[in-house]
Amino acid sequence: MIHEVISKWHLHMAGKLPGGLDELLDDDVVFLSPIVFTPQEGKAITKLYLQAAGQTLPGEKKNSDSANATDKSFRYIKEVLNGNTAVLEFETYVEGKYVNGIDMITCNDAGKITEFKVMIRPLQAINLVHKQMGEMLERMKP
Repeated sequence: MIHEVISKWHLHMAGKLPGGLDELLDDDVVFLSPIVFTPQEGKAITKLYLQAAGQTLPGEKKNSDSANATDKSFRYIKEVLNGNTAVLEFETYVEGKYVNGIDMITCNDAGKITEFKVMIRPLQAINLVHKQMGEMLERMKP
């Protein structure tokens, strides 16, 4: 089942999954953030965190005019899928700083994500993402 869920996750990340996060997330999903100590429980709060992350971690677009152009946008660089769990390693750049992390995704037999855990390194990236996620969550409040 995890292979199907991750295929849908990649479609979502590309903006090509019609149901988006509502289709992917279980109602009782738990989100574990590298920034917040307590688990965030439920679809609504998990969607909020994932949407804020999407706004905070898109990366820096490459400059195609430069001879030394490099793609600094968000991208997954490794995947390990086993049973009902996937570990997706990503990299991106935020304010010129390298961010490396993993998304650990667990699903149930119904094909819904039941747990989403994010880990980030190095420390300067954690500090920067913490600051930016806080600002983004504040702006996203109703």
